This record gives sequence, structure tokens and C-alpha cells, in this order.
Amino acid sequence: MRARSEALALLVGGGVADLALRFTQVALPLVILHETGSVAATGLVGGASGVPVLLSPWWARKARQWVDSGPRLAVVAALQALALATVPAAAALGLLTPGLLVVSGLLLGCGEALSTPGRSALLADTVDRWGEGKAVVLLTWQDGLRRIGMLVGPAMGAFAVSTGLTNGLLWVEAVAVVAAGLLACSVQAERAPEGTATPSIRASLRSRPDVLYGWIVRGTGCVTWFAFTLGLSVIGAQRGEPGIYLAAGMTGYGVGSVIGTAISLAVVRRVPPVPLAAMAWAFMGLCWTAMGLWSHPAFIALMGALAGTTVVLGIAAISVLITRSSASAERRALLSGQTVVVNAGSSAGLLAGGPIIAAAGAENALVGAGLLTTFVALVILVKARASQCDTADHVRDRDHHTGRAA
Repeated sequence: MRARSEALALLVGGGVADLALRFTQVALPLVILHETGSVAATGLVGGASGVPVLLSPWWARKARQWVDSGPRLAVVAALQALALATVPAAAALGLLTPGLLVVSGLLLGCGEALSTPGRSALLADTVDRWGEGKAVVLLTWQDGLRRIGMLVGPAMGAFAVSTGLTNGLLWVEAVAVVAAGLLACSVQAERAPEGTATPSIRASLRSRPDVLYGWIVRGTGCVTWFAFTLGLSVIGAQRGEPGIYLAAGMTGYGVGSVIGTAISLAVVRRVPPVPLAAMAWAFMGLCWTAMGLWSHPAFIALMGALAGTTVVLGIAAISVLITRSSASAERRALLSGQTVVVNAGSSAGLLAGGPIIAAAGAENALVGAGLLTTFVALVILVKARASQCDTADHVRDRDHHTGRAA
């Protein structure tokens, strides 16, 4: 019973903090723009926060293993809350500067690099004490709560901003992060024995090629994500309907991802994880391609829903690969590596996406990004099947020779 209550505390705390993050995504740029008058400064916190995450394989190898209990997760949450509260506090005092925004972003990035994989690993380890095979269930619902927040959070944040609670939303997120940390305080430590070597991400991958295959298809999807978000924004602006196309796509994607969460557990129990992940992102790529060929808001919403449903299935499949093959320190390393893959892929895509769309056009960018995603996923599917056949042949040969020797 204790493991169950601890797991639920981690799940609820993470869901509350993530919902509050969606409020901040609406309010933070407005606060910065109002205080500094600079459009360029609106992305400083988000941009700076990505740097520590991308560099975390080097600086956070030991630090992420330190986050192995609820109280330590709460310490990291306090650091994040301090970084979050800095912006509205400085704005209230008239002291908000670009330098302060960068510092706040760097602190947030350090906290994210430790708390995101730390909370997921601690949740999975705690659920292991609850019952075998339940880790992937809770990790899937953790992702599901995140996607529900993506669906309802921006609308709630926009409504709050319209009532004049812009600065207040930033304080709400800081309080929510602290609350999430306090909820985790009762969770027991899941520590490796003294003297155990700290595993690196690369070392943890050596005996798990299936996890690497999953990361390749997911990373490719993150790189090409720009075609969906930036591409639809540009299409709407060019057609005199700014925001309409992106809103249709994101709404459809959010609804689809919630549906995908509800059905994913039944699917991952019946389909091998690597083929499922490859087919999920291959289908998502086809949805991007279809959007580029027929850019109508209703059709985009439908394709977004189908893409959201399948991507959640792919993410659940990778969670199965990680939770079934690792525990404790290695699981924490793998989840950290996954965070780096997602953030690095998304950042690289956004950096390259603007020039690509400017040169090729938004519709062509959607078609090209979709075909690339599908191609990589199909290559991984073929590669994974070939590896399985090689392994099966090796086992048959070994059994044959063993039989002859006998």
C-alpha cells in the first residue's frame, strides 16, 4: 500500500507542476515583453533552459544519480521554484534584465535535467515495489497527464491572462513546483549499493540496441516537429488566418494523444516494442505529408489527431524497452539520455526549421519532413527485424551444435 501511495503522490505532483507550466508558457513572454519592451528577450528563458539539458550527459552524470529519493527531488524542486519566482519578483521591483532572464533559464534547465528523469526513474522504481509490470503503466499515465495539460493548460492560461493575472500565473507555477516537491517527500530512496559505479548513458546503451533504435525514431520525429508547429503557423499567416491552422493541428494532436494514452497499454502488451515504435513514427510522418498536400483546417485537425494517437503508442513502446531492461541507476541514466534526445532533436529542428521553411515553403517542408520521418522509421523497422533474425539464427545454430556434441 505504501508503494502505491508514493507512486500516486509522484504522479499527481508531476501532473500539477506540468499543468502550471502550460500557464507559464502563455504568461512568461507577455511579462518579459511588457517589462523589457524587447521581442528578442521573450525567448531568453526558454533558450537558456535548454543549454544545461543538452550538456547534461557531461555535467550531470553523478548529479542525476543523487536524485534517488523524494526529499532530494524536493530539493531540486525548490531550486526550480526559486528560478521561476525570480522573474515575477524582479518584474514587480522593476529589475528585470536580459542577464537575469538568462540566469533564471540556466537554473531552470539544471533543475529540468535532474528532475525530469529523476521523477520518472523514481516513479518506475517505486511502482516496481507495487507490482511487476506496473512501471510502464504509471509512466504512460504520467505522459498522459502531461498531454492533458498540453490540451487544457494553454486555454486556461489564456483565460487567466485575459482577466489580468499575468504575473500571478508565474507565481502559481512556482507554488505548484514546490507542492510537487513536497508531495514527493515521503518517497523512499532507491539507492545502489555503496561502491557501485555510476553508469553513463553510453554504457547503459551498449547491451540495449532496441532502446537506441527507439531513440533514433523518436529523435527524428523531434527534429521534424518544426514542420508541424512552425509550418502550420506560417501557412495560417500566409493565408490571412493567423493561428487557425496551428490551433486546429494542436487541438487535434492533443485530443489524439489523450485517446492514445487510453489505448496504449492494451496495444503495447500485444505488439513488440521496436516495431510498434517504428510504425508509430512512420505513420506520424505520413500524417505530416498529408497535411502538406492538403492544408485545410478540418483535415489538419484529423491528421493531427491520428498523429497524436500513434506517437503516444511509440512513446509507450520505448518506455516498455527501458523499464523492462533496467532499474535504479541504469534506468535513471537511460531516462536522462531520452530527455537529451528529445530536447536536442527539438532544438536542432527549430534552429533549422525557419530557414528550411523560408527556402522550400511551409507545405513542402511538411511533405519533406514527413517523408524523412517515415523513411528513417522504416529503416529502423527493417534493421530491428534483421537483428532479431540474426539472433534467432545464432540460437538455432548454437542449439544444433550443442545437439551434435551431445
